[in-house]
Amino acid sequence: MNRNTKPLKGIRVISLALNLPGPAALRRLADMGARCTKINPPAGDAMKAYTQAGYEMLHSGVRELSLDLKTPMGQAALHKRLATTDVLLASFRPSALRKLGLGWASLRKQYPQLSLIQIVGAPGPLAEVPGHDLTYQAEVGLVPGLDLPASLFADMAGALLASEATLQAVLQQKTSGRGSCREVALSEAAHWLALPRQWKMTTPDGPVGGAHAGYKLYPCKDGRVAVAALEPHFAQRLCEAAGLSISHPVRDLFKPATAKAIAGFLATLTVDQLNTLAQTRDIPLLAMR
Repeated sequence: MNRNTKPLKGIRVISLALNLPGPAALRRLADMGARCTKINPPAGDAMKAYTQAGYEMLHSGVRELSLDLKTPMGQAALHKRLATTDVLLASFRPSALRKLGLGWASLRKQYPQLSLIQIVGAPGPLAEVPGHDLTYQAEVGLVPGLDLPASLFADMAGALLASEATLQAVLQQKTSGRGSCREVALSEAAHWLALPRQWKMTTPDGPVGGAHAGYKLYPCKDGRVAVAALEPHFAQRLCEAAGLSISHPVRDLFKPATAKAIAGFLATLTVDQLNTLAQTRDIPLLAMR
């Protein structure tokens, strides 16, 4: 992010959100200029045990405090800070938040200026049902086999939606003078990411799932190459580089013979040769050892 672009400069955010989505959202808010404070329980955030490096990266520039919100002392310390806070970020189940006296009905009476961003697993009543990134991805078809997903897509997409919701809340607060409550569901974040698959774009017979010869992974002489020559002009350049004559840069790229010819050409080249080819011919491909 451009260091001169700080749309949240002066905005004060307190986060009670643990694990990955909350800290990832808080990191983005800090990058946008917000003054961010993270409240950890006495036992700390479990995320630290899973990735020390990731924890340190996401909490750089974030002030951390340890408070036991189940005690009067911890509650008093939190509420003292909420009086001068613009946004509260939380990832508890709604019932747990209410037990702590931090439900939206209570907060808006005590702190009219405060906005609440609630990160939940699923929307509405389903927010009380336990789940995690893996279950949300599986639910929308992003885990087709027995292999685990390459990344925690629902968590990271949820973090983006939470930072977006914070921006919306701040904009509304600027015009109305009052805070608002916004729910961010990780299951809905996964659903949003899964739309291309539900449109059959990324299924094995889809245009970016393997059916298009210009959008595939191929083996090369000393590694593999990710080819993303999807647009007609890129596909034409790829075929020309392979010495392949085609009559139509879209229809012909769906023919098995085209994929076979491209595969044969790429198999003869090294990683270095392919990356040089990408630069000289302006073809979107990346070769990797």
